[in-house]
Amino acid sequence: MTPTAPVTGVTVVGLDAAGAPPHPALAPVLATAGLVVGAARHLAAVPVPVGADTIALGPLAPALRRLAEAVAAGVPAVVLASGDPGLFGIVRRLRTAGLPLRVVPAVSSVAAAFARAGLPWDGAAVVTAHGRDPRAALNACRALPLVAVLTAPGAGAAELGAGLVGWSRRLLVAEHLGTGAERIRAVTPEQAAAETWADPHVLLSLADAAPPPAAPADTGSPWSADAAADRGAAGEMRADNQPAAAPAGGWALPETRYAHRDSMITKSEVRALVVARLRPRLGRLIWDVGAGSGSVGIECALLGAAVLAVERDPEAGATIQANATAHAVSLRLVPGRAPAALADLPEPDAVFVGGGGADVLAAVLARQPERVVLTLAALDRVAPAVGLLRAAGYTVEGSQLSAARLADLPGGSIRLAATNPVVVLTGERP
Repeated sequence: MTPTAPVTGVTVVGLDAAGAPPHPALAPVLATAGLVVGAARHLAAVPVPVGADTIALGPLAPALRRLAEAVAAGVPAVVLASGDPGLFGIVRRLRTAGLPLRVVPAVSSVAAAFARAGLPWDGAAVVTAHGRDPRAALNACRALPLVAVLTAPGAGAAELGAGLVGWSRRLLVAEHLGTGAERIRAVTPEQAAAETWADPHVLLSLADAAPPPAAPADTGSPWSADAAADRGAAGEMRADNQPAAAPAGGWALPETRYAHRDSMITKSEVRALVVARLRPRLGRLIWDVGAGSGSVGIECALLGAAVLAVERDPEAGATIQANATAHAVSLRLVPGRAPAALADLPEPDAVFVGGGGADVLAAVLARQPERVVLTLAALDRVAPAVGLLRAAGYTVEGSQLSAARLADLPGGSIRLAATNPVVVLTGERP
């Protein structure tokens, strides 16, 4: 079927909020429509033919029922929607209902918001806070350099701005797009949190420009800027055209890809399991407590998660920032000693405890994240940690990882060089 071929069923037509003339396809489908469905403002904006039944949208179920009846009876039906109805719009619900569709889109509110701001958006992630837990949209804004959010009452610029305080973000809020009251404002997260905004509006979250990636100073090996090109900055497109996909360069990277001191870094074999257990992805917030070089948190950020790196040592904190810049990821450094430094942090989905004693683990468990992962080199700390996890209601898995790496010997021979064994514990809340 070609895009312009007539469809026996339902034609979904987007109307431009800016008041542009409707798509030329609308006139002929309206002329033969026996049923026209849309919001009251949409029905008032088009010439509904005399004799056609109309349904002003409120609850969707009655409209879906009438549309199904029209399709069964062979009556042409038209659904009017805002912008591009395939972008977090009514098309998904109509498809789920099994209705045969033809879609004629207009300019989406997201495209209009970027156009008003004069920004490219091929590198943006587009998420919605409408009808779902807004924390996923908030964490996307924390994690990625360029995000567009379709908001909802109670999950708009004020709430998202409050959740972005402490992150280096600029926000553009687009209200009343396409109307005489249209307003585009650039604000800080703090300013957004203090305002009252008209619903619905579109929020654009932009990371402040970061300096060019720098080579880790103490690795002794050439640094490649592939990670920076892969991730992109605000307004730029990733080289692989996937703004929120896994990094093309992979993860569980060798230690030489990070600045660190005295080998104080989670080894790549251990890091692979730890990151897998944390389950980072877009929409999740990960705490990296006792972050050290930041390698675990950075690899979680490379996989799309928002990350808070908690570190008490200022020198290590500077290393974390340098490593994050080198890998072109955005994470928030929280300087301070745990558990006190954890008190005012936003609720995590998962936590990696790479340093600290039983008091730190107890403070983490008090926040009841879905998953807690910790690494222990001292065997006498394993049983108390398992006890704390189980007492907090977590099911516990654990394993010891012992790796032996290839190493060259004189004369061309090869030996195995053992790394220190580490116990990895994972607690999961039922």
